[in-house]
Amino acid sequence: MKFIKQISSLQNPLVKNMLLLKEKSRARKKTGQFVLEGQRELELALKGGYTITSLFFYKDIISEAAVDQWSADKFPDAALIAVSKEVYQKIAYRETTEGIVAIAQCKLHTLDSLDFQSKTPLLLVAEAPEKPGNIGALLRTADAANLDGVIIANAKSDLYNPNIIRSSVGCVFTTPIAMGSSTEIIEMLQKKGIHIYCAALTASKPYTEVDFKAAAAIVVGTEATGLSNEWLRNATQNIIIPMRGEIDSMNVSVSAAIVIFEALRQRG
Repeated sequence: MKFIKQISSLQNPLVKNMLLLKEKSRARKKTGQFVLEGQRELELALKGGYTITSLFFYKDIISEAAVDQWSADKFPDAALIAVSKEVYQKIAYRETTEGIVAIAQCKLHTLDSLDFQSKTPLLLVAEAPEKPGNIGALLRTADAANLDGVIIANAKSDLYNPNIIRSSVGCVFTTPIAMGSSTEIIEMLQKKGIHIYCAALTASKPYTEVDFKAAAAIVVGTEATGLSNEWLRNATQNIIIPMRGEIDSMNVSVSAAIVIFEALRQRG
């Protein structure tokens, strides 16, 4: 592991780069790097096959010896950088990060990168999700259900936004994720013989009356506008969760979870 002496200045180029990656989507896209925090997120990133390039640590929270012992076998090629309290408070996104903030390499998340091990994969497709909290919650549901993949259509948010990483509690690293246009995704699903079940209010069957045992993609849209006509035109079947109250919709992550776990129940 490469050790760099302590950084105490906020004007240090490494610190400035860290702040840009934390705050600017454009910087993440340009460099192909992003920021993550804490041992839990780092462990999940390692499990997900991510490359960690730099580890910044604050010695009053975690000692150099502890960092070295913990990271030597896990991230042998990462630069190890000690930072002052002022620097740490600036680069850390939240207080409970165990004294460690890291820089990692992004993945490409192409549709071709999805490799289904199951002959009847179960997928979640989210069209144009914008709120980081909703995206994070969808990824947590996908991880809890051990889905074969999550596909984001017409992405509006940067997947490595710190709010998405935080709200997903690191599931962004452990879930197979791909992105593409709605047209590209529909073509891929149809080519692979994966049934498309769209959550919609019109021409729909109750989700409990649909057979999810075959290869299936559960498709959800935004709470404000729902799914686009392109998805509805290409659906194998539109599905609905019957409501008993006054409103006609729920949070998108809650709706997705209900349908996903019904599919798992059917599959045994």
